[in-house]
Amino acid sequence: MEKFAAGGAIFWEGDPAKHIFEVVEGTLRAFRILGDGRRVIMGFLRKGDVLGVSVRDRYLYTVEAITPVELRRFARHHFEGESARDPHLKEQLFSRLCDEMAAAQDQMALISRRSADEKVAGFLLLMARTQGQHPYMVLDLPMTRLDIADYLNMTIETVSRTITKLAGSGVIATVGRHSIALLKVDALVALAEGGSSATARSVRHARA
Repeated sequence: MEKFAAGGAIFWEGDPAKHIFEVVEGTLRAFRILGDGRRVIMGFLRKGDVLGVSVRDRYLYTVEAITPVELRRFARHHFEGESARDPHLKEQLFSRLCDEMAAAQDQMALISRRSADEKVAGFLLLMARTQGQHPYMVLDLPMTRLDIADYLNMTIETVSRTITKLAGSGVIATVGRHSIALLKVDALVALAEGGSSATARSVRHARA
């Protein structure tokens, strides 16, 4: 078991892809730095996720701890060799690759949405789904507003303003610095899908 402090890099984009990691505890972010210096967050990783699975010889992104994390490290050649011999492990590896593809598709779907309301509402619903919580429970969001902005291709000001507007409309409630309660899930779904429910319309016309 290996431990990393918040802010510590597990590996960097371009490093030789020699290891695969399983998240035991904590939350991490996967990101790339574009040629113009902008950071693009590709996803957030939690307990049970596997990182570093790559079809190339080098990692395609950087992974950094958001909170203190515990990881299990596996040598890539050993992991791939075992998966080739063990049909169950091979199936798990394929499932993880499918999960990565699904996560990328989720992000593209969020980014393609037109309004800030749609993007932030969709993000909160996605986090509820990935955390496996009942939708009316409090979401644990250890990432910063800047992390969310870089994930959704928005500015931090717009993310903060949209969260404030959703809270002011009674759709969500902020609970401390890194938690949000989902109070009106139907309204969030309507916003995320560009619907026209009465609550969604009131949120769109509300001021932050």
